[in-house]
Amino acid sequence: MRKNLEIPQGKRTPIYRFFEILPGVISYGAIILLFILSWVDPIIGSIYLFIIIASTLVKAVSVAYRTFQGYRVIKEAKRVDWRKRMEDLENPHESFERLRDDENKSYHFSEHLANLKMMAAMGSEYPNPKKVYHVVIMAAYNEGEEVLRPSIEAVKNTTFPNDRIIFVLAYEQRGGEAMAKTAASLAKEYHGVFKDFILSEHPDNLPGEIIGKGPNLTYAGHEVAKYVAAKKLPIENIIVTSLDSDNHMAPKYLDSVAYEFITHPNRQHLSYQPVSLFMNNIWDAPAPSRVIAVSNSFFNVITTMRPHVLRNFASHSQPLQALQAMNYWSKRTIVEDGHQYWRSLFFFEGDYSVLPIRIPIYQDAVIDETLWKTIKAQFVQVRRWYYGASDVAYVGSRLFVKKENRIMPFWQLFPKFWRLLDGHITLAILAPIVAFGGWVPMIMNVSSHAMVAYNLPNIVSVVETFASVGLIVSVLVSFKMLPKRPAKYRKTKNLSMLLQWILMPITSILYQSLAAFYSQTRLMLGRYMEKFDVTKKIVKK
Repeated sequence: MRKNLEIPQGKRTPIYRFFEILPGVISYGAIILLFILSWVDPIIGSIYLFIIIASTLVKAVSVAYRTFQGYRVIKEAKRVDWRKRMEDLENPHESFERLRDDENKSYHFSEHLANLKMMAAMGSEYPNPKKVYHVVIMAAYNEGEEVLRPSIEAVKNTTFPNDRIIFVLAYEQRGGEAMAKTAASLAKEYHGVFKDFILSEHPDNLPGEIIGKGPNLTYAGHEVAKYVAAKKLPIENIIVTSLDSDNHMAPKYLDSVAYEFITHPNRQHLSYQPVSLFMNNIWDAPAPSRVIAVSNSFFNVITTMRPHVLRNFASHSQPLQALQAMNYWSKRTIVEDGHQYWRSLFFFEGDYSVLPIRIPIYQDAVIDETLWKTIKAQFVQVRRWYYGASDVAYVGSRLFVKKENRIMPFWQLFPKFWRLLDGHITLAILAPIVAFGGWVPMIMNVSSHAMVAYNLPNIVSVVETFASVGLIVSVLVSFKMLPKRPAKYRKTKNLSMLLQWILMPITSILYQSLAAFYSQTRLMLGRYMEKFDVTKKIVKK
């Protein structure tokens, strides 16, 4: 029986609407509750606030630790010769005997030995490394060659053999004649570079589709399946990576994914998530965009160290056989990347997880033609990300149903649902409460002389000072992760990279809290976001 994986269109059921409204109600309620409790009794309001503020201290310590830990792990993973490890898998028994006493230990070397030993024992149950293929689908709308070519070049320059890479440029018909000409020009330029360079033009206005990346990727997925069948390639050995047009994969990414794919027996029930780092044009971006870009890069570094909370984000890889079985990506959401996690989880009835790949895929920070346009475009991008709150209803409506209608066990799914809901509420409420909450108990009860209420702003300030250790560690690590400063910029540019963090409180409220409230309010009102607003990323010469 085929599972219903689609997001409803039109009128929702009462339970679905309840969970669409829930994140916004809790977020607004958490702010309002601070005022109500402070008005009733400033001490109760202070306790409520202090619990929230104290949680930021715990999170700040965790952020500092995970950021530094993640940076070290990524650095170690980038040093590994993943091509050599792939070659070791071709003859696992011989490789194990040769390497078992090797003193030149490297990242997860013991795991590599264990994999070789297991493959030597199990034999044909593992794919032949020489028969593993990569399909790279790059989604485009109306970008020019100056944006697309560097992304294609990055794929061409990976350590994985190009004769086993199938590159698919999936562009939109609505991108116009200029986009079609650009695609044809690139196909001609890269003819013979890969096993094949396929053009997939996604028609406009197909029924049942929103204007977004998911429909484009899904249409391209069907084209790939036809190609694979015609060429009689082993579909069970093909890995698909979805890319945005500005994504530059690190040279070792495809080999790292192929290695993990081969060595995990449950490979068809996994997706492979790189670390998305918004660093391509970081030196060119204005300060607000840099703060957002680096902050989101750190979030991705942190989550890669917490596999149990890791979900699909932006670019990711998944086996073609699994994608075909579940009809690829959703065609009804603008957040098809994060939604793909839940879609896959329900398709495989809980037997699915996201495997962290500690090799980066680099993305662009938002840059538009002017500073004001950049500020606006950055908000558009972030509000699209935070529309992931729409998944609360998608998950909740499948969790809180009768046992016989549940796709997976309640207590297996509930912690995932809770983290999803909590994450979106935290995005909305934390920044304004930390910034202004300390004054609320005193302002709401001016007649009271409760010592706690009047000293609360000072107490909050002390907690925030300790919490800033997370920011300090992040700033230090950010300088380590930055690409080399372009020659066109003087050393004084480093100072602006430091001073930009003064904007952190402002960007947290404008781009985190406000964007989260915007998306949750749209869901509350049933004004669904069904158009993927493409954000400009100007290439500065």
